[in-house]
Amino acid sequence: MTLTFFSNYFNHHQEALCNAFYELLGDGFTFVETEQIEEFRSKMGWGQEAVPAYVLKSHLSEENLKKAYELGEKSDVVIMGTAPESMIEKRLEENKLTFRYSERPLKEGRIKVLIPRLAKKFYHNHYRNRNKNLFLLAASAYCSSDYKFMGSYIGKCLKFGYFPKEERKSFHDLCKLKDQNQPMKILWAGRFLKLKRADLLLYAAKKCMDQGLKFQLEFVGDGVEEKHLEKLVDHLGLRDRTEFKGFLSPEETRAEMEKADVFVMTSNFLEGWGSVIYEGLSAGCAVIASHAAGATPFLVKQGTTGYVFKSGSDESLAEKLSIVLKNKELARELGHGAYENMQKYWNPKVAAGRIVEMSEKFLNGESITYEYGPLSPCEYIYNNWYKE
Repeated sequence: MTLTFFSNYFNHHQEALCNAFYELLGDGFTFVETEQIEEFRSKMGWGQEAVPAYVLKSHLSEENLKKAYELGEKSDVVIMGTAPESMIEKRLEENKLTFRYSERPLKEGRIKVLIPRLAKKFYHNHYRNRNKNLFLLAASAYCSSDYKFMGSYIGKCLKFGYFPKEERKSFHDLCKLKDQNQPMKILWAGRFLKLKRADLLLYAAKKCMDQGLKFQLEFVGDGVEEKHLEKLVDHLGLRDRTEFKGFLSPEETRAEMEKADVFVMTSNFLEGWGSVIYEGLSAGCAVIASHAAGATPFLVKQGTTGYVFKSGSDESLAEKLSIVLKNKELARELGHGAYENMQKYWNPKVAAGRIVEMSEKFLNGESITYEYGPLSPCEYIYNNWYKE
């Protein structure tokens, strides 16, 4: 079987999944990179110096571009990420098996469908092909409801996401990295942007401090909101228990996650997926996540793999945070539940294996349904799904 994955550029968010495809298919797998990675993303550690042999950089030459178009037309299976639609026009005309890989399209609001340029794009890419052998790999729990609003992928929206790392350490080994003799370490990681709402953690931490709870806060990242957050730390009296680590590489950030007891993700609805949730769970942390992030409904199960709080509410976050801070054993149990769930279901080998298995069944005129994890059917989830 030949499978080609098209996306704008090859980076650490996709490498583990692509490696899993290559292990299964060998030379039958190709990743087509259609753009040169932006400099600012490269500086953030997104670029890959040593590119695997399965990567075809279509932007480097006319020969590579021609080969990319041939793969788009002739491959048995195509996964279409952010790439020119023209690369799969012929295969869609021939009704060949195609998976579209997408975050939610209407995270800024449904008003987008009234913008002529975007309405035309939605129609061309999604609605007109709604009856083709075209399935959606949803990199957000909100994809199903967004696309349903546009009349697309009804019954063909499958749970997916990003799978940036395969965890190789055992849970026992991860626990050794977490200092059981010190106050619990709470980690936040990401860019300091308004949509990330790192300030919510500070307000919630203040409430927990006022309850007499002990903890240490650590922030990894940089961005335009950093000075504001530094001032807020002093204003709330959190300076002696807060550390800003600055920008760290993905590998260094991962190391901090493995040492943390609790990982908090605070983004609003402008966060498409939230890969840090995936990584925090994989690192055996007790994860507390905003209900708005696309990954949360898929990955965080209340009281089992972590806790969900109401987006934008520092009171809701403080409530969930205090539950964990009062019970270190509970934090460990949540981390273990999270780790086991990621090991069993939400990892690159399972995701790639299911794509290959489902595709082989489809090409042989058969079908398969998964009850949980990658490629299981998406429920219709809306912004107001979370109730305290």
